[in-house]
Amino acid sequence: MVKLVARKVAFISSYRPRKCGIATFTGDLINSLRLAGGDEFEPVVIAMESGAELKYDKPVKLKIHKDIKYDYISAADYINFSGVDAVSIQHEFGLFGGEGGSYLNLLLKRLNKPVITTLHTVLERPPAEYFDSVIELCEASDEVIIMNRRGVKMLEDIYGVSRDKIRLIPHGIPDLPFVDSTYYKRKLGIERHKTILTFGLLSENKGIEVMLRALPAIVKADPKVLYIVLGAIHPEVLRHEGLSYKSKLERIVMDLGLERNVVFYNRFVDDAELVEFLGAADVYVTPYLNKEQLTSGTLAFAVGAGKAVVSTPYWAAQELLAQGRGRLVRFGDSEYIAHSIVEILTNDSLLHRLRRRAYEYGKSMTWSKVGQAYWSLFEAKVPSLIIPLRSRFKPREREISTCSLQG
Repeated sequence: MVKLVARKVAFISSYRPRKCGIATFTGDLINSLRLAGGDEFEPVVIAMESGAELKYDKPVKLKIHKDIKYDYISAADYINFSGVDAVSIQHEFGLFGGEGGSYLNLLLKRLNKPVITTLHTVLERPPAEYFDSVIELCEASDEVIIMNRRGVKMLEDIYGVSRDKIRLIPHGIPDLPFVDSTYYKRKLGIERHKTILTFGLLSENKGIEVMLRALPAIVKADPKVLYIVLGAIHPEVLRHEGLSYKSKLERIVMDLGLERNVVFYNRFVDDAELVEFLGAADVYVTPYLNKEQLTSGTLAFAVGAGKAVVSTPYWAAQELLAQGRGRLVRFGDSEYIAHSIVEILTNDSLLHRLRRRAYEYGKSMTWSKVGQAYWSLFEAKVPSLIIPLRSRFKPREREISTCSLQG
């Protein structure tokens, strides 16, 4: 009889209950890897902290305080001597201390384990300190994961990363059913309304005010339209600016006389509640103000749910909504946003076509597939370890195989 020893993977990332997209992503990734790897996978989380101390459950074993250099060195020593087989870094500049997040490289220089890094942001025109930090990070990584094709080209052309080191794996999404909105509208008590949804942590770059200024023209076409803004103010924005952004949005609503057509749900919701709001939405909108956003978990979630999407053409949206999977509108153009949404809400054939194309594309990004892709990388970097066990029973023949992800 033989026993497979679990691959112990350390994840350096923010983590639940911290309210940020990377924390949510890492939790979902670990759950998908548990399904892909079964008993052969053992996660260890080293949680990045900023500000208030949080209470964590398993699998968090250690915390790094963003601006304390010694914590990075201590974490490297912990990884090297605790039986960890590989390290997964979820990289976003704001998570790590130092210029351009450079404190992370203190950890990387001490590691003697394989490193697989997922880049959630890639800058097209990086300041020198950000450029240098990414170069060091990629050089220290055995594999670099990026979530869309533009990011692959940017890593090659701007940062000089070898294509052989880059792996394209999309942002994961739940495997959701293709449903009519009526059931969820009844559940939320909004069955009489056509609904538009935006969700995610709120900050100035989300462009919610642009959508609010588009709403009067939409309400003129259908007075019962309801725009739901689902999400709390981003914790970093709240820390530095308080509720000024939310107050600004509320003033716009009052100035435009939209009190009956806009609802703010000022909280961070879990996936189960999010599914209900997405299920009730007729149109999902991301009116973001800046093109330089390479990934968007919220947009990927909406595409996977089969929503008719209207979005500004930031990088993630350009790829996710290509080939008729949604409508792209100019940055800051409230009039065009209104025109596009009215057209969708008044044309059932168009609405269904956009939904179906988005949903079919989303099937390629489900967490089960993404988890298997990550697991294949860990298998390739950390071969199976087998321990013989004494048994009074005759062992059965068993085939044990590994596979690697093709670029």
